[in-house]
Amino acid sequence: MSDVRSLTVTGFKSIRSLCDFKLNPLNVLIGANGAGKSNFIGLFRLLNQMYEQRLQTYVQTQGGPDALLHFGRKLTKKIHAEFYFDRNAYKFDLIPTTDNRLIYEREVSWFGGVYYDTTPSAILGTGHSESKLKSAKDLYSPFVRRSVENWRVYHFHDTSDTALVKQRHAMNDNLILKIDAANLAAYLEFLHHRHDHEYSRIVETIRLVAPFFGDFVHRDDADYVELEWTQAGRPDTPFKAHMLSDGTLRFICLATLLLQPTTKWETRGVGIHPRPR
Repeated sequence: MSDVRSLTVTGFKSIRSLCDFKLNPLNVLIGANGAGKSNFIGLFRLLNQMYEQRLQTYVQTQGGPDALLHFGRKLTKKIHAEFYFDRNAYKFDLIPTTDNRLIYEREVSWFGGVYYDTTPSAILGTGHSESKLKSAKDLYSPFVRRSVENWRVYHFHDTSDTALVKQRHAMNDNLILKIDAANLAAYLEFLHHRHDHEYSRIVETIRLVAPFFGDFVHRDDADYVELEWTQAGRPDTPFKAHMLSDGTLRFICLATLLLQPTTKWETRGVGIHPRPR
């Protein structure tokens, strides 16, 4: 899986034009309210929904094409985006229809490495309503798929009393950390048993921000689990998630996400043309 190295987007929500924006493995967006941070992240959510062939559902739940086009279709004729990886790229143009859908004016997989055919782009289609990337058989799309198929947009804002991160859930619900950390307790239990080094790093990092934090509580042979923790120096008294401040709970979710073992799921591709000459 290759990271996104740069992107270009025009006509998406509040983003009129953003050209060749460079990205690092870890990026922090800082800006005033309304500056466009959420819309920038929303671009990745859009791509995830496109890849999973749920574009039309996403468009309607967002309020239709005019809610996604920069100031609506009268001002903006299309959403254009380009995502560049190591040597590959994925590009698309979305245009509105009279029946309030977005369809593909063009969808393209691209290769820019040392070896390439006379045409370094594969046009996946025009006029279709759902992405063809997931099933495309051309030479370039497999490398693009490896880069985008595991993308997730995580959001840890909900720390209310009814937040799923504070509720009981099945112990075996631990394949991957869910986008709202709803299975945080089960996932931490999994890391504790299978990836102790990364688990210890998570706990130590939490203590840097919350020195009062001791450890998470682990209960053997439980079918269901909820987030429990102990105070430093008092391992015999467990507390539940609602005793953590909102900020501390969000940091625990973030630390778990960023410090989890990447080798658990990551597979890197070389990103070169499969038929070099």
